Amino acid sequence: MYWLWFWNAWASGLRRWAIEPADAGHADDLAAIHAACFARGWSIDEMEQLLRDRSVRACALYPEGRSRPVGFAASRIALDEAEVLSIAVLERSRGGGGGHALLARHLGRLAGEGVRRVVLEVDEDNAAALALYARFGFAEVGRRKAYYRRADGTRGAARILALDMT
Repeated sequence: MYWLWFWNAWASGLRRWAIEPADAGHADDLAAIHAACFARGWSIDEMEQLLRDRSVRACALYPEGRSRPVGFAASRIALDEAEVLSIAVLERSRGGGGGHALLARHLGRLAGEGVRRVVLEVDEDNAAALALYARFGFAEVGRRKAYYRRADGTRGAARILALDMT
């Protein structure tokens, strides 16, 4: 299955994007991206602590030829399972295949480290993310009511998705 993610990434325009491993040195940029994409963004300290965790793998998304990331993906590995902690792409950079390329590369990296199952939570109203995850074969395995706090103060349910990479 690993080859499928590589092919999907290439076919979606990976050549227009650079995706590199991210570490604590990227905390400022990734915290800013997270804050721009979510109602409750992670602070620089939270992001730095996360990126220092030995069980966390993160990738940063760069437009070709640019030095600042416009997106990232981060997951925590436990044995042969990974939980996607966050995937975020700045609004101005959406729609050009970057999210697809980022997720493909990130899943490939996880598979290369022996991960056989990936789980994540996504706001039930995030149609773009749900469509992206569906293209990779994620399936709903549960829900959490009133999990996400939205910018307007309301709460939205989380859909729990899983992907078996075997």
